[in-house]
Amino acid sequence: MASNVRASFELKGRNYIVTGGAQGIGLALCRAIAEMGGNVAILDMQDEPKEETKRLAEATGQKITYFQADVTNETSLKSAFQSAIDALGSVHGLVTSAGIALEKPFAQHTWKEVNKIQEVNVSGTYFSTQLFAEQIAKQGTGGSVVLVASITSHTVLPSHRMSAYSASKGAVRMLSQVLSTELAPLGIRVNSISPGFIDTEQTKVVRESNAKIAHLMFNAPPLKRIGTTDDLVGAVVYLLSDAANYTTGTDIAITGGLHIGRQIDT
Repeated sequence: MASNVRASFELKGRNYIVTGGAQGIGLALCRAIAEMGGNVAILDMQDEPKEETKRLAEATGQKITYFQADVTNETSLKSAFQSAIDALGSVHGLVTSAGIALEKPFAQHTWKEVNKIQEVNVSGTYFSTQLFAEQIAKQGTGGSVVLVASITSHTVLPSHRMSAYSASKGAVRMLSQVLSTELAPLGIRVNSISPGFIDTEQTKVVRESNAKIAHLMFNAPPLKRIGTTDDLVGAVVYLLSDAANYTTGTDIAITGGLHIGRQIDT
């Protein structure tokens, strides 16, 4: 019997938690989930959500809640996660978008900087997924996790020096593969996406301070442009939806082709 393809991508009546969802990529993913019918609990470091976040519920008609959380602090993360579950009633999916980056020569990285990057990007992702798995085990429903990795888990970015960040995102990408096998008995699918150069508040600061990197962001990818947050949402909606019921342990690189090589002049 043929399946209803359109319906398989819908997220209606489902509940999702997004870490780092207050801005940038995380906020774009929250908006996409809500537009596809899902309710969203946003966990982020900011004390209060930005106005755009506050308007999300009105714009989409979905339930949007916000909880301040430090993903590197056990008490803070557990408390916020439980508050999200209480607000949603149940959970069907998790997106781990909380992360920090640092562009700096390898020899100049400090212990404090490297440890902080690992705590946010790796430990925050790890323990957020652990809390999600514990909740799914209670519900007995199965679910989907999407970890946000990076192009730096595939290749070295031209003119960038991001060794600690690259190491952390490589760990995130590998974590999705390891957890896809360990959490499969719970009916949990675990996948990742690896964004390339994306036009966000964070990359805008870099572009405005470094003309060479700005040029690369727009010209190095074979598709000859910087990515937008809209370029990421389709893959995440797919991975969270029933359309991806047989997809787990995979990584979707969304880089304009940069992860396989730079533009060849012809």
